[in-house]
Order: sequence, then C-alpha cells, then structure tokens
Amino acid sequence: ASVSEPAQKCCTENIQPFLTSILEELMGPVSSGFTEVRLLFDKEVNEIIQDFQKTNDMTRLKENVDHLMTLPFNAVKMEPCYLKVNLLQELLQDLKSRFKVYHIDFVIQRTQNFMQELMENAVYTFEQLFSPSHQADSAKVATTIEKVKLRVLK
Repeated sequence: ASVSEPAQKCCTENIQPFLTSILEELMGPVSSGFTEVRLLFDKEVNEIIQDFQKTNDMTRLKENVDHLMTLPFNAVKMEPCYLKVNLLQELLQDLKSRFKVYHIDFVIQRTQNFMQELMENAVYTFEQLFSPSHQADSAKVATTIEKVKLRVLK
C-alpha cells in the first residue's frame, strides 16, 4: 500500500507519456523484420512455381516443397529477416538509459524466435494445404500453388 501510490505516480509521469512514441519507434524494425519473412516465403514459393512451370516434373516439385519445409531453419536465407530486427539494438540503447530497460539481447532474440516460428507456421500451413501427391492434373498445379501461397500469406 505504501509503494502503490508513488509507483503509480512515477509510471503516470515518467513512463506513460512516452509509451506511444516508444512503441511506434520499436515497431519499425519489428514490422520490417516480419515483412521480410513474408517476402522470403513469397519469393521461395514463386521459385517453386517457376521451376515447376519449366520442368513439369512432379517428383522435383515434391522435392522443392520438402526443401521449403527447411526454410525456417536455413540461417543464410533467414538472416536478412533477422538483420532487420537488429536495428532494435540501437533503439533500445536509449531506452536502457532512460527507463532502465535491460536484456536488450533477449528482446531481439525473442523477436527473431517469433519470426522463425512465423515461417515455420507458414511453410507447415502451405504443406498442409498443398500436397503434390494429391495433384492429378499437372496443368493446374502452378495455379493451385499460387492460390495456396496467397491463402497462407493472407
């Protein structure tokens, strides 16, 4: 009871007025990181479509979809996504001194973990919605892949 009032006053005067601007500033790198995940997924699926349109090979299509499933664990391909979030390091330095925000690396790491999880969910959902083994008409496969991709991105 004796701490509640001073703590409330401190938050109201020293933290709450800055929360909106802080969140807006932090959301820039976070949002661009998640946008990069979306673009990477889109690019990889487009490459599968283009490859299938050139080869019309169902076995190779299956291999490409299987390879897509490893995308969340491909550090080289995911790196550009993660780098977008590393900008938080600079933004959080100011918060560290003003608001005693510690564990900046933890915030960045958790954000990157969420990005990887999002990619895992995207490729899993893609695989569930599109199964090359169930595609009888190879003429419609590219169209089906595109529809599934758009559904996942939605």
